[in-house]
Amino acid sequence: MSTTINPGALLLEHFETRSRRRRGRLSRNATLIVGCTLLGLVIVASLAAPLLTNYSPETLDPLRPLAPPLSSGHLLGTDEFGRDIFARILYGGRIDLLVAFGATGVTLVVGTAIGLVSGYFGGWVDAVIMRIVDLFFAFPFFVLVIAIVAMLGPSIFNMFIAIWLTSWISYARITRGHTVVAKGREYVLAAKALGYRHSRVMLRHILPNVVSFVLIFAMVDAVGNVLLGAALGFLGLGAKPPSPEWGAMISDGQNYILSSWWLSTLPGIAIVIVGVGFSLLGDGLADLLRADD
Repeated sequence: MSTTINPGALLLEHFETRSRRRRGRLSRNATLIVGCTLLGLVIVASLAAPLLTNYSPETLDPLRPLAPPLSSGHLLGTDEFGRDIFARILYGGRIDLLVAFGATGVTLVVGTAIGLVSGYFGGWVDAVIMRIVDLFFAFPFFVLVIAIVAMLGPSIFNMFIAIWLTSWISYARITRGHTVVAKGREYVLAAKALGYRHSRVMLRHILPNVVSFVLIFAMVDAVGNVLLGAALGFLGLGAKPPSPEWGAMISDGQNYILSSWWLSTLPGIAIVIVGVGFSLLGDGLADLLRADD
């Protein structure tokens, strides 16, 4: 009894299988896509601020203070000095996103490099670096940042210095732990047996296998840095007036929270959107890496 093979049915089954795989991949990456979309919209809006609004974030309009949202000529209203809230949020995004990417990027690179060296060489090098890390962990992070900024003086650059001096320790500890595990793997032992230089073993064989864990943590850390920058701005230790920084805008509007809710609420919503974007991006990266494993 012969079996008849239907080429059309086989082709249809092939396309259905590919379609199911594509839908599964899209479902796994949905969180990553949403996170990238949110952050992308915020970045584009901040960079294209001059195209999206005709107002300067520092231009005063004494005749229209505390105008509510959807007022004529002011989409999101004005503050107590008549400055356009929409323009201040757009331009303020440049400062807060700079904190998120600039502060996080430097600490990621520095902390990863220190943790890689510590975990790879071990011995007294590891002991000295880890004692320094333990010393930093002995102090509350936020209090330490406030102390450094207060000592150097309130400014965006000094806030960056405070974050750079304190945030690298988490990256160093994470990288060091995964490096200790990775350097005992067969591919690292084989690279050493072939006589490769330490720098090549660390950068080409160990780092690619530990950097994914650091990148996922960096997304969480970026959220923390945005909140930290906003908190320092709220306390008057970040951007100096009249810079349109979101935390400073929340601080300026707290006296009008019952009568002019938009002064503090709208910048707060902007912070939430950026935080959700980074959180979804981190979750999406974690799901993507787990799927690859």
